[in-house]
Amino acid sequence: MVVDSIFVQLSLVLVIALVVSMIVRALKQPLIIGYILAGILVSPYVFDMAQSIDSMQTFAHMGVAILLFMVGLNLNPKVIKEVGKVSLVTGLGQLIFTFIVGFMISVILGFSYLTSAYISIALAFSSTIIIMKLLSDKGDTSTLYGKISVGFLIVQDLVAILLLMVVSSFESTADFYTLAFSKVVTGVLLIAGLFLVSVFILKPATKRIAKSQELLLLFSVAWAFALASLFDYFGFSIEIGALIAGITLSVSPYRYEVGSRMRPLRDFFLLMFFILLGSQLQFESIGNSIFPIIILSLFVLIGNPLIVMTLMGALGYTKRNGFLAGLTVSQISEFSFILIALGISVGQLEPEILSIVTVIGLITMAGSSYAIMNSRWLYETLSPYLGIFERKGRKVDEGKYHKGDDHEILLFGYNRIGFSLEKAFRAINKKFLVVDNNPETILNLARAKVECRYGDAEDTELLEDLPIKNARMVISTIPEVRTNKFLIKKVKEINDKAIIIVVSHQIEDSLQLYEEGATYVITPHFFGGIHTAQLIERYGLKKKDFEREGARNAHELLKRLMEGHQDVLHERDHA
Repeated sequence: MVVDSIFVQLSLVLVIALVVSMIVRALKQPLIIGYILAGILVSPYVFDMAQSIDSMQTFAHMGVAILLFMVGLNLNPKVIKEVGKVSLVTGLGQLIFTFIVGFMISVILGFSYLTSAYISIALAFSSTIIIMKLLSDKGDTSTLYGKISVGFLIVQDLVAILLLMVVSSFESTADFYTLAFSKVVTGVLLIAGLFLVSVFILKPATKRIAKSQELLLLFSVAWAFALASLFDYFGFSIEIGALIAGITLSVSPYRYEVGSRMRPLRDFFLLMFFILLGSQLQFESIGNSIFPIIILSLFVLIGNPLIVMTLMGALGYTKRNGFLAGLTVSQISEFSFILIALGISVGQLEPEILSIVTVIGLITMAGSSYAIMNSRWLYETLSPYLGIFERKGRKVDEGKYHKGDDHEILLFGYNRIGFSLEKAFRAINKKFLVVDNNPETILNLARAKVECRYGDAEDTELLEDLPIKNARMVISTIPEVRTNKFLIKKVKEINDKAIIIVVSHQIEDSLQLYEEGATYVITPHFFGGIHTAQLIERYGLKKKDFEREGARNAHELLKRLMEGHQDVLHERDHA
């Protein structure tokens, strides 16, 4: 009967979480907020349904372990090398400034020095899950500000590793220096041993295991939990063990497959962590802390972006990239909750601090989500007042590799379709200019002597500076309908005689773009079959002709692969 009771209670909790999450998703908010709200509903203050607290805590620990395992998977040394100076400087700079200012604010608000230190650290981290999800939804992971934002996350994750190791080593009754020395020695030996295992055993083992997707999933879960338990045995936290388990697999060529297989497990068990978090909120402490919650929330929502904008401006970046990157640090992280929970577990914090930080998390996650999803509109509105964050003279991120303004064709977006169109431009001997928001693409084009320019099709300042007035044709291979509508409107305002060609993957969207004034809409998903039908009509059932066409196609795909192009679904899965 006990098992049945637990099963029924967890079932009801999941149903409530589903309903609340559907409402939250309809409001375009992160699902994390829905999970925490569901926890509040099942808490003793509302429905009092969280009696099976031990089971939920077990699931919550598993969720956190899997989350940190997947964070470790993304801490590939090659990726860290590509992050660059700006991510390191602004990432560390934002952490340091947020900690200092947050500490001073917390002390002024009446918190003790130790509590203020924990709170200020919690305010410094930004949410890996939320930022990656929002950047992916907007298709901005390959943009310059998107890459810098991912760099913030990597820097913050590395700092989080150190902090979690330090906090998990604290014991209220132990001698700190003796404990710290023993922990460092033990930690170094463990990590060194695991590094050798990852190089000489894991690489060949995963190659064999990866032949079976089911076995790969079982191996990933077993490896994550085994190392989490190993580190727990040696006096560290399970979170550190899971994180290092992910790092040991980060150099594996199968890390993407491991990540995609583990993602559903992470989402389910992490759901329990946030529900448990919501169910343990102490509303008495919240009622007495409304003023500190408001002040600290405003600091995260406004102060963190200002810090990033100031640092990026000092490094020579445009105010636009500084503003967009700054918005991505305007919320606190799931790491913040884990850090505060660890502080409570080692006896250094009172439980009500977790309630305060959780409410700050709810406010900042909701506010930053709206800000990031509407970032371009916000920038257009605030742009006249942001000049203070931009240095005069040439900017690091201007990316202008062309001469003159006599281009007859402007191509927005080079990857995939644009690659084919470039050949057509050369065939008709027309001068063209490529505009793309992926800095790597622009550098590759510049090396190939293709006239190009870095920029975003929704940047009004960029469009006003481009030679649209002289262009006879403007082509956008960008699939976002909103972007294409904006571009059509601006082009028609500047040059209503230009031919405007855009891309769409939906029939209704294509018709809307025609109504907006597009001259022609490319619909690759629907007319790919027409191309195949034309081949059949041309060659009939002659195998040699199809083999010749296939060889030509394979050669074209190989060239695209050498150019760095990826499959659309592959890009979305690993964004």
